[in-house]
Amino acid sequence: MSNIVAIVGRPNVGKSTFFNRLIQRREAIVDAVSGVTRDRHYGKSDWNGKEFSLIDTGGYVLGSDDVFEAEIDKQVELAIDEADVIIFMVDVESGVTGMDEDVAKLLRKVNKPVFLVVNKVDNAKRAEDAVEFYSLGLGEYYTVASINGSGTGDLLDALVDVLPEKETVVNEELPRFAVVGRPNAGKSSFINALIGEDRYIVTDIAGTTRDSIDTKYNRFGFEFNLVDTAGIRRKSKVKEDLEFYSVMRSVRAIEHSDVCLLVLDATRGFDGQDQNIFWLAERNRKGVVILVNKWDLVEKDHKTTLEYEKAIRKEMEPFTDVPIIFISTLSKQRIYKAIETAVEVYNNRTKKIKTSVLNEVMLPIIESYPPPANKAKYVKIKYIMQLPTPQPQFAFFCNLPQYVKEPYKRFLENKLRERFDFKGVPVSVYMRKK
Repeated sequence: MSNIVAIVGRPNVGKSTFFNRLIQRREAIVDAVSGVTRDRHYGKSDWNGKEFSLIDTGGYVLGSDDVFEAEIDKQVELAIDEADVIIFMVDVESGVTGMDEDVAKLLRKVNKPVFLVVNKVDNAKRAEDAVEFYSLGLGEYYTVASINGSGTGDLLDALVDVLPEKETVVNEELPRFAVVGRPNAGKSSFINALIGEDRYIVTDIAGTTRDSIDTKYNRFGFEFNLVDTAGIRRKSKVKEDLEFYSVMRSVRAIEHSDVCLLVLDATRGFDGQDQNIFWLAERNRKGVVILVNKWDLVEKDHKTTLEYEKAIRKEMEPFTDVPIIFISTLSKQRIYKAIETAVEVYNNRTKKIKTSVLNEVMLPIIESYPPPANKAKYVKIKYIMQLPTPQPQFAFFCNLPQYVKEPYKRFLENKLRERFDFKGVPVSVYMRKK
């Protein structure tokens, strides 16, 4: 299970640019208007072979200074609660502000590693100016320029050094099914309906659940752990930022599961946060089953289900081979079908295909549709094997791996799916030099 690193700081110091540089994708919207990061962003990063999850605690409310201050305190407290390491980012251009001092005051009490990072230091004059940040009482600081990446290497070296070693939990290796989704989509109701007892208190205030809880469950002669990204919230936290918590919880639960049951609210559709959780599961190469809950509340005709499903698949491209089940936790409609499907997806994810069978099936297909020639050079794929990994990964050995482009890899992936059924599971295809 990877560590969580949270980036905190007031608006407009460059947290999103820094976040994008670390995950090497342009995911957060970066713009010079204060507080544009409305949503939290999270991604995976690794440095020197150590992997960690990165959370950019954006999400500021545009408004008066006191609204900002309250928001920021809340962000920082959440990060302190949930993250393993905290990066506190400040900006050399504006120097130490009152808001920075407030954040520093909260962070001085924390017994977790805190890295003070002074951003926008791109020349010697600014490096001298950065000295004033010693006044925050957080000790040494790191200077970086997120826009061009200078200084990030030293910071990351120090960061991965202090990441706590996560002990891998070896419980009796039961498959883990994580029930994930945005607040109030019906995750706890789904688990209650399955277990048949109100183990989780269900109310219609979004986010009454707070910690991940595991429930051992046996169905269809198959035993597994159900993980609810949930649990009862402490009273002191009622004012917390629920979306952020649900994301933090989902990150941990997804990384720790085999199959994710993503519960959507049918009345809201497959929106931004659901998609974020979906892609997080996909990037972690987990099995996925999508459960559209509250289906009883949707006005329907004979086309509704098909159209709804089509709209979801459009958003999931190119990974569209995912089961979608329409359920109602209220009437228990299709909830057992949901578990049965999760078991199938789990079996697909752990499926091992014999090398002889793989070559027998795939080589003739490749012969009929070889990779396109590149610079008059022909790629010849000679041999295929499945790699010994927890999820399906295949190596195709050939003479010129560098010439095989994404579309052809996708073609191979689709053929593997057609012939061997990997429904609900991300499949990786690698080209290797023979």
